[in-house]
Amino acid sequence: MPAMANAAPHVAILTGGGDCPGLNAVIRAVTLALMRECPGARITGVERGFHGLVARRVRPLAEADVAGILAEGGTILGTHNRCDPFAWEGADRSAAAMAFVRELGIDALVAIGGDGTMQIAGRFETLGLSVVGVPKTIDNDLPATDRCFGFDSAVAVVAESLDRLATTARSHGRVMILETMGRHAGWIALEGGLAGGADAILIPELPFSLQALAARAQERERAGSSLLVCIAEGVALDGAEPVRQAHEAAAPAADPSAQPRLGGVGQVLQQRLQPLVGCEVRSTLLGHVQRGGTPTAYDRVLATRYGVHAAELVAARRFGRMVALQNEHVTSVPLAEVAGRSRPVPPDHELLRAARGTGVLLG
Repeated sequence: MPAMANAAPHVAILTGGGDCPGLNAVIRAVTLALMRECPGARITGVERGFHGLVARRVRPLAEADVAGILAEGGTILGTHNRCDPFAWEGADRSAAAMAFVRELGIDALVAIGGDGTMQIAGRFETLGLSVVGVPKTIDNDLPATDRCFGFDSAVAVVAESLDRLATTARSHGRVMILETMGRHAGWIALEGGLAGGADAILIPELPFSLQALAARAQERERAGSSLLVCIAEGVALDGAEPVRQAHEAAAPAADPSAQPRLGGVGQVLQQRLQPLVGCEVRSTLLGHVQRGGTPTAYDRVLATRYGVHAAELVAARRFGRMVALQNEHVTSVPLAEVAGRSRPVPPDHELLRAARGTGVLLG
């Protein structure tokens, strides 16, 4: 790779994994900050995540290209949540991707994504590509950072959805179940459930009792009230495996290494709970609604802070690191501490104590 001997590096940016609010704010911040930190710097956007390195799809980024995108959802570069160049379509494409990087004269890569993106970025680091990571996931399950941008926006959607479901639940005396994303971590359901006043919050990290939930629903029914349930998609009912989306359960993904797409546990819970209560039970699957739309003010600011710090790491030639938020301060951690790892809700977390303290049923 080029030695970056001058103050005008050529830096590539990509967004990997699923989309989420705040990605464009990071792209904007990295681009603008690099132009100021390193006058004359060239910034190249890699389209559709790591797939762009395989398919040779890139485009230059200038100040005009990132104007007006701070509040825009999604990513102007596009993304891909399945392409791992080290195992893509039955072959290792990493050598071809690195050849493309050298052909472009890329000095460093800013990779914005979750655990899978950080893992792939770390492997490219071993091949000689200087990398800085920026943590992105609505699941908020990356280790070594207190917060990932996109999470606050997803929580806001969950809270608003629970507000809306609560009114119809009270009107009809129903049990209303809301299923959130989060994979195998319960952060979205926990914080969104607290913000939306859920009566029961079910997360993968805590054991679940159908009988306890039915008893709470019966108690509310006798009182002429309703019950609002917030359940994370990764909850395993009766100790079984988490529920997978119907099309994935029927046919395995083409990429054997890809994580299965979860979804549908809310409907299964509805079917199992209905015979145990006298009132009507309904379920709602939020799905990708949690990923879309404009980022909250908090996520816009956090994404901007992350992007500026990533640019500062590139300018200081501090590679192999991921930007992180710790105790409200933006810092960085070694990429190796994050790649391929996750952060579940700890059993003694303050949010769980707050839920129990306000009478929320947990599991």
